[in-house]
Amino acid sequence: MTALPAVPPAIDRRNLWTFGVGTVGRDMVYTLVSLYLVFFLSDVLKPPPEEFLWASSLILVARLFDAVADIVMGAVVDNTRTRWGHYKPWIAGGVVASAVCTVLLFADLGLRGTAFVVGFAVVYLLWSLSWTANDIPYWSLLPALTIDQKQRERFGSVAKIFATIGLFTVVVAVIPVTTALRDRAGETGAWTLFAIGVVAIMLASQSVTLFGVKEPRIAVEQERTSLRELARVVTGNDQLLWTAIAMVLFMTGYLTTTTFGTYYFKYVFGDESMYSPFGAVLVASQLVGYAVFPVFSRRFSRRTLFGAAIALILVGYVVFFFAPTHIAWVAVAGLLLFLGDSFVTLLMLVFLTDTIEYGQWKLGRRNGAVTFALQPFINKVGAALSTQVVAIAIVVAGVNPDRPQDTTPSGLLTIRIGMLVLPPVLILASYLIYRAKFRIDEAFYARIVADLRERGSLH
Repeated sequence: MTALPAVPPAIDRRNLWTFGVGTVGRDMVYTLVSLYLVFFLSDVLKPPPEEFLWASSLILVARLFDAVADIVMGAVVDNTRTRWGHYKPWIAGGVVASAVCTVLLFADLGLRGTAFVVGFAVVYLLWSLSWTANDIPYWSLLPALTIDQKQRERFGSVAKIFATIGLFTVVVAVIPVTTALRDRAGETGAWTLFAIGVVAIMLASQSVTLFGVKEPRIAVEQERTSLRELARVVTGNDQLLWTAIAMVLFMTGYLTTTTFGTYYFKYVFGDESMYSPFGAVLVASQLVGYAVFPVFSRRFSRRTLFGAAIALILVGYVVFFFAPTHIAWVAVAGLLLFLGDSFVTLLMLVFLTDTIEYGQWKLGRRNGAVTFALQPFINKVGAALSTQVVAIAIVVAGVNPDRPQDTTPSGLLTIRIGMLVLPPVLILASYLIYRAKFRIDEAFYARIVADLRERGSLH
């Protein structure tokens, strides 16, 4: 069998860390928007219920529209030819634009009624499009840095560790920091200042990637992909499509649970301040998972690891639902849930990278950015669906942000079912699809790479 080309060690180490650092601020911003924007609307800006439902519904529409636009953006990135490569110009422009829009999302623009709904929709759509311009080329860098599966796992693991540090910072800090700033800046102003701080960190960490990563030559340059060929690139790659379907189901379930977090601790648990310790458990378990994954991946197959991770997640949901509302039980459930989630998230990331070579092998074209456009597509569809589930559940539950203790038992049950019953059903369905349809195991991938090298498609 033809040996895989080794990336020069010095370049590998430099790229490993400068690529990974770029996720810190990015994931701080993404966590702030995906997990707390709905909470900011409902419990900070406090628009009337009909305006809140309109705004949350427009989040769904904007995310679905932008998710489709992701695929087109992938083709644009693949077709980009500059002295700085395919990816860096879009990463730079996208991060600046999304930084501005993030601050606007967490500010009171003084709009009310229809103007509020329309203004929010415009800003959110601009945020989504600018995020896409950064997100797709950023993650498309990963498969462009190496074609070795184990190296990809290492790159993905380090990137996810830094991403989880970003997530941890926001989850643990958002409530205490905005509370501390409230007396000085007001409730809304506190969130605006927090958003500005998060955005500043994103700009700094992305600069490390832009100036630090050196992209090696892996694949032979090919002709540009036309829009007519775009559909074939996506629909002709069956492994990409099955991976995407499984990931959408998983992300919808996972994000529904995490988006409910602030509501759970405010209304069900009865102590909003305990959200930060729970967030610390969440992030600590994910950090451990990402750190130990390479060790387990050397000893067990990806399929075995995936099955074990799903089992951990399902046990975590059972413990969470039936356990008493005590932080110790909640922490145990969170540990099981998010340790399993870290393995699944990383496995799905490398599954997606492997479909790039599969598509090149099957269709005769390598479209890394188009393929990786499915990752933000998946995240946005999952986030859109989860946001809508949470928004509807909160309205049905009849919560009062100013008097959380008045929430009825049926309202509390609605929150618990939305957070802890629907998500595991979706996650189990995701696993069953993977087991039935995904077939790029380690041996098959090695054959694909060997064939591509014989064709002269890889350096």
